Amino acid sequence: MTTRPGLDPELATLLGALPQAPPLSAETLDLIRSYAVVPASTALAGHDVDRRDVTLTAADGGSVGLTVLSPTGSDGEGTRGGAPCIYWVHGGGMVMGDRFSQIDIPLEWLARFGAVVVTIDYRLAPQVGGTTLVEDCYAGLVWTAEHAAELGIDPQRIVVAGTSAGGGLAAGTVLLARDRRGPAVAGQVLACAMLDHRNDTGSSHQFDGPGVWSREANAFGWRCVLQGEADVSAYVSPALAADLSGLPPTYVDAGTAEVLRDEDVTYATRIWAAGGQAELHVWAGGCHGFDALFPGARLSAVAREARTRWLDRLLVPSEQP
Repeated sequence: MTTRPGLDPELATLLGALPQAPPLSAETLDLIRSYAVVPASTALAGHDVDRRDVTLTAADGGSVGLTVLSPTGSDGEGTRGGAPCIYWVHGGGMVMGDRFSQIDIPLEWLARFGAVVVTIDYRLAPQVGGTTLVEDCYAGLVWTAEHAAELGIDPQRIVVAGTSAGGGLAAGTVLLARDRRGPAVAGQVLACAMLDHRNDTGSSHQFDGPGVWSREANAFGWRCVLQGEADVSAYVSPALAADLSGLPPTYVDAGTAEVLRDEDVTYATRIWAAGGQAELHVWAGGCHGFDALFPGARLSAVAREARTRWLDRLLVPSEQP
C-alpha cells in the first residue's frame, strides 16, 4: 500500500463516525446526489439574508439558475460605492450538489464583509459535458457584473470562489474572463480545487481506494465531464493552461491528506512563475473538503479564518496613517 500523510486526529475521529457511502459510479450517482442536496431553507437557516432567484439563458440556450444573497435590509451603499461580491461555485465532483452546497462558507464572508453572495447552479455532468459547466459559470459571472449597480455591488470587488469541483470551475471561469476581456475579477479563492483531468499526480496515486474523494471518484467525475473527448479545454481542466499570467490575486489551499493536493500546489507555483500573486496553504492532516465537512473542527476553523483574513486584506481598504 502506498504510504500516505496521516489524517489530523480530530478529523480522523469525525470521519470514522460517518456512515460509509457506496463508491461513486453510474449506478450509485442518483443515490449519492440525493445525499448531497441540502434544502435551501436548511442551508440558509440562521442567516440574515435577503434572497433573489434568477434564471439565465446559457450560451447553448439552456436554462441556468443563480441566487443572489444580500445582508438583510442592505441598501448596497458600502465603501467605494457598493458592497464586495463573492461569486460562489459549489463543489460536488462536477456531478452533484447545487447552488446551496457549502454555502455556509461564503455566508461567513457575507456576515464579515457585508458582501453580496451570488451562487450559480451550473448544470451537472454527465447530463452535460465539455465546456458547458464552465460556460454556465462564466455566464453567471457576466450577469453579475452587468447587474452590479442593481445588486449594490462594487464591480471592482468581485471575487470568484469555489471548493473542490467548484474551485476548478472558478479557475476556469477566471481564465475565460481574462481571455475574453470579460468582467474584472478582484481575486479568486480555489479551495481543494479539481484542476487536472489527468489525475496522475503523486497525491492522486496516494489516495486511491475508499475516502472522502478518491482517485477513483476523481476519475469518474472527469469521465462524466469529458465524455470521451480527446481535445480537453484548459477552461475545463485549468492545469492545462499554457499561460497563467494576468490572473488576479489568488488564494489556494488543500490538505496534505487528499487526492488533489499536488495539482493545487502546482497551480499556485505556476502562478508565481508567471509573475502573479498566489497565497498557498497546505493544511497538515486535512482530508478533501475537511473545512466544509466539519466546520467545527479546530483545523477547519484555522483554515477558514486564514481565507477570511486573506479576503480582508484584498477587499477592505487599509487605513492610511
